[in-house]
Parts: sequence; structure tokens; C-alpha cells
Amino acid sequence: MNIISQLALLVTASAISLSAIAAPKQIEDVLGRKVTIESPAKRVMLGFYFEDYLAVSGERGAKDVVGLSREAWEGWRPSNWALHVKHDPSIKDIADVGEVEVQSFSIEKVLALNPDVVVLADWQYKGLGADAERLEKLGIPVVVVDYNAQTVERHVASTLVFGEITGHQARAQEIADLYKTAIEDVQKRIATAGKPKPRVYVEFGNKGPSEYSFTYGKNMWGSMIDLAQGDNIAAPFVQWWGPINPEQVLASNPQVVLIAGTESTKVPGSLLIGEGVSLEQTRATLAGFTQREGWQNLDATKGKRLYGVYQGASRSITDFAAIQYLAKAFYPELFSDIDPAGNYREFYRKYLSVTPEGTFFTGL
Repeated sequence: MNIISQLALLVTASAISLSAIAAPKQIEDVLGRKVTIESPAKRVMLGFYFEDYLAVSGERGAKDVVGLSREAWEGWRPSNWALHVKHDPSIKDIADVGEVEVQSFSIEKVLALNPDVVVLADWQYKGLGADAERLEKLGIPVVVVDYNAQTVERHVASTLVFGEITGHQARAQEIADLYKTAIEDVQKRIATAGKPKPRVYVEFGNKGPSEYSFTYGKNMWGSMIDLAQGDNIAAPFVQWWGPINPEQVLASNPQVVLIAGTESTKVPGSLLIGEGVSLEQTRATLAGFTQREGWQNLDATKGKRLYGVYQGASRSITDFAAIQYLAKAFYPELFSDIDPAGNYREFYRKYLSVTPEGTFFTGL
């Protein structure tokens, strides 16, 4: 190699090194708050949306995470956690700071980690209240992201925020554009067809057929039903998420029923679906819901339009595939060329370097 080539390599290496040096930068989070962070951040405390962060940050993104709310990942999605730990064993060594929802989140543990930035879901930030303000008063920037709202705007904004935090702005924009394009395609097809919206009921099947669990109004699956142009029967009765009177479900007579579930086996009879779950297991537990009192008379049951959907494929940038599946369930003739499960796996392969195996969407 001649001296000119050596100098060129040296200049290139120096440029790469300089680009990786963190520098103060003001960004805007999803609440419109102006927050000054070090970008790219090298000590990140991550409260939620673990896979979304990793999708944007790339293969080595976990190396910069010093703390996380482990229960919200390992506890809620154990097989998904195991999938990522198998790929990158260092993930299991990341410090656990507790979880906001069960009131185990520890500000002291967060402070001990000396993070460059604390990333919280909107609901975590609001749940912490004064404790979140305490972090900021101590000079630790807190950035809020939100995929739970299930709006295109907040999904895109949250993804771009992750791009600013990790220094991977171009990758974040690419992922955000993928999401926007997928949702626009769904809505354009349906608008062009001009078909009436089917009546839809969704329930988190974590309690099994014997007991009604909560449904969704304006967020999560409720908002996803809206994006897929369904008529959510719970919307007039449930603002965000919560129970609905079983008699109201029967009276509304949904044409499509969605039961969301996970791979957790904590509750017998709950819908089993997700990483490591076979199609036979999912369909067997899903069938149990058709035996509820009065459900044999629902249009959804008579029309064989009862579907199982993976809870992990919601409140995430990956849920474009779930919205495609909902749209296909609502308007099957419009989406015969779309493979939602295949698109879900392909996103993982391309952006998360792992390939989930199991059942994520199915009907009876």
C-alpha cells in the first residue's frame, strides 16, 4: 500500500471516529418536550420498547444499554426475551431497574447506573410523575417515546427519536418510512373498494375463556382496528382499555372477533400465541373462546371469523404486519397478495438479526 492510500485510510478512520463521538444535541420527544442529550448516547436506560430501540440501533445497540425494566420484556414475553438472549447473551447481564406498572421501578438504581439518557414510554413517564422530574433535576435527561397510542404520527416520531439517541438517523428514517408506506397501502386499498366496515370486538385473552378480560378503545388494538378500517364495538364504552359488559358484546354482535395473547402459560386456558407456540396450540386455546355463553350465536362465530393475534405484535414499529393481518381479516378479498406473518419475520431478519419462530396470527 502506498503512502497516499495509507493517508486516505487514516483520514477515513478519523472521520468515522469523530462521527461516533457524542456531542450535546437538543431533540424533541413525542410530548413536544425539548431535551438536550448526548448523541449518540453510550449509556442508555431503556424503560420499554426494547425491540424498537434495537431495530434502530443495529446489531451492537444493546452494548450501549446499561439498564432496562426487565419484567416488561422477560416477564411479559419470555420466549421473545430468550430469542434475543440466545443471539446476544450480554443482554441478560444488563442491570434491571424494576418496572413502573408493578411499582418496583427504582430511581436509586437508575442513578447508580449514571445513564446519559433515560428513555421512558409515555405511560411510564406519567406513572413516575415526580420521580421522573427528580431525574431531570439531577441532570439526567428523560426522553419520552410512545408506541402504545398506535398512531402513525407517534410511531414515526418515536422511531426518529431513537435515531437521534443512537446516532442512526438514516436507519430510523428508513424504518419509519417502511411503516408509513405499509399503513398507507392498507388504507388506500380499503378506501378504493368502498366497502362497509365490519363490526369488530377485541379482547386480551390473558384470563382464558372463563373470564372476560379487558378490551381496547382508543389505543393499542383499538387504534389498530381503526387503522385497518374496522368498526370497534368497544369504542363507545371504553376510552383507552378496560372491561366491557359481556351482555354488550352479545348485543353488538361483532362480525369479527380478535383475541390477543402471548406465549405465557401462567393462566390455564389463556390464548397461547407467539414465539415458540405451534399453530395447533394456538388454535386449541382459541377454540375455547367460542364456547362462551352466547358466543355460538355471534356473527363472528357463525362466519368462522375468530382470530388469534400476538400481543407482542402491537405497540411496536413491527405492528404494521399486525395491521395488515387485521385488514386481511376484515377485507380478505383485498389483501390476498399480502403475507403479514412473512412480513413480520422479514422485519426481524433485516433489522433485528433474529428470526422469530412460532404462531403470530391465525384464525380457526
